[in-house]
Amino acid sequence: MPEATETKDMRPHFEEIQAHYDLSDDFFGVFQDPTRKYSCAYFTGPNATLSEAQIANVDQHLDRLDLKPGMTLLEVGCGWGLTLQRAMEKYDVNVIGLTLSKNQKAYCEQLLGKIDTTRTFDVRLEGWEQFHTPVDRIVSIEAIEHFGFERFDDFFKNSFDILPDDGRMTIQSSCGYHPDDLAARGKKLTFELARFAKFMVDVIFPGGRIPSTKMLVQHGEKAGFVVPEPLSLRNHYIKTLGIWAARLEWHKDEAIAAAGIESYDNYMRYLTGCQYYYVDEAIDVSLVTYLKPGAAA
Repeated sequence: MPEATETKDMRPHFEEIQAHYDLSDDFFGVFQDPTRKYSCAYFTGPNATLSEAQIANVDQHLDRLDLKPGMTLLEVGCGWGLTLQRAMEKYDVNVIGLTLSKNQKAYCEQLLGKIDTTRTFDVRLEGWEQFHTPVDRIVSIEAIEHFGFERFDDFFKNSFDILPDDGRMTIQSSCGYHPDDLAARGKKLTFELARFAKFMVDVIFPGGRIPSTKMLVQHGEKAGFVVPEPLSLRNHYIKTLGIWAARLEWHKDEAIAAAGIESYDNYMRYLTGCQYYYVDEAIDVSLVTYLKPGAAA
């Protein structure tokens, strides 16, 4: 039946996400800072701590969304809840978080339940494919890499449809380059880079795909969004990854106790390898803002 096929094809990638993010909360906690944010930070100065930089990155998104008290913010891929927490505390809004990780859902509910506020939170073990409720704003920080390119049009159309006329959305994503783009910048797709990319999608982020910044812009515009110039955070990810790798190495015994030697070795390869390729400008990370016509006017 056509409907059954479409429903099956759009089933959220629960298995792939849980294979990564439900590895062990204790393991991730070894190298994360207390905010538990697992994405690129934004360092406002040389003395900024990782926690301060993670909060600053969240604020980059929330400030671009033009939030007003009482609005409802949807976060697609809410991680361990920092963005939802910050939105409730700083902007006085209601929040909905979508995650495919059981561990993250439980952690977020405990975190948000401690906030003294009249606003509401709703953390769902649910993919964006299942979410069609109108909201005022949308944020997604380094989750789109898990969606699959074949679902980008559906994601952006659904986001456009559930936002009001003056709606806004921000997306942050690691971004790759087409070989032609690398060549134009005097670089090339090496065997080592291709092998590392395969390791990433086979071992660290099963099923993951890294888009180009151009793809993020084009798919947004196709859905009807106005897309201002994206912001590169590459230098900030270099520093973030360096801190994570140093912490993981420093706490090697704790990491192995939490998830085993194989996981430790894989994550050291992942963190140091990503840092190398960001330094080499073979990959980037972009913060992209999407405006509905009423917000762009």
